[in-house]
Amino acid sequence: MGVILIADSDPEVRKLLAGVLIEAGYKVSATGSAARALGDMLSHNAQVLILGTQLECLTAAELVPLLKKCNQDATIILVSDDQPLPQIRKVRREGIFYHLLRPSNAEDGEELCLAVRCAMERKPHPPADAFEPPVNPVFARRMS
Repeated sequence: MGVILIADSDPEVRKLLAGVLIEAGYKVSATGSAARALGDMLSHNAQVLILGTQLECLTAAELVPLLKKCNQDATIILVSDDQPLPQIRKVRREGIFYHLLRPSNAEDGEELCLAVRCAMERKPHPPADAFEPPVNPVFARRMS
């Protein structure tokens, strides 16, 4: 099972989300650092990133494109509470896996756990250079 990285500037939110996911049996790491989140995505240390709306001085709308450049196959779950709809649409276009409202307490963490479970089961895309077209057996016999 891979690691889930929680990246949010609010330590109370990080603690709440980590508690919910640890209780569900996941291996969790948490940070308030944008640099660490970018580094973990670049090195593929985190299988799933749970991103808050603000991380240091960067918004999620600014971070998601950077995170996707670090790891195109990154699975990002955005957790927000009062984001304007145009900003949420922008982040969705950047390629987040799921968006959910921030749980207010540990009992509200069911949707988070379901989203993480789906994200963990998601198969990563193979690298573009790894694609090999299927071999047509009839054509292969004629060539030999």
